[in-house]
Amino acid sequence: TCTTLTPEEEERMARKIAREIKRRRLEVPAVFFLESHKPLSSLASNGLVGVSPFLAPVIGIENVRDYHRLLNDRKAVERLIRRIESPDVEEDEPELSETK
Repeated sequence: TCTTLTPEEEERMARKIAREIKRRRLEVPAVFFLESHKPLSSLASNGLVGVSPFLAPVIGIENVRDYHRLLNDRKAVERLIRRIESPDVEEDEPELSETK
């Protein structure tokens, strides 16, 4: 069964995803992709389960499950989009400035 993420889990994941997208300067394509596929987010999350045997060795089975749960919730996808569009994502994570 697919349970929903707690608000804390969702926030942690959204922050991590947004940080990586911003680090790679892919905000526009990411938001475009998420917005255009929002109606299909549940289908995409189920597709993620289908490819989990290939993704699990790379990103870990827990991450695959968490991404599945995030994509399965349209409201969570909308909050992720807002997080990516937010100008303060990088400031939320102090470890980015400490890596120099």
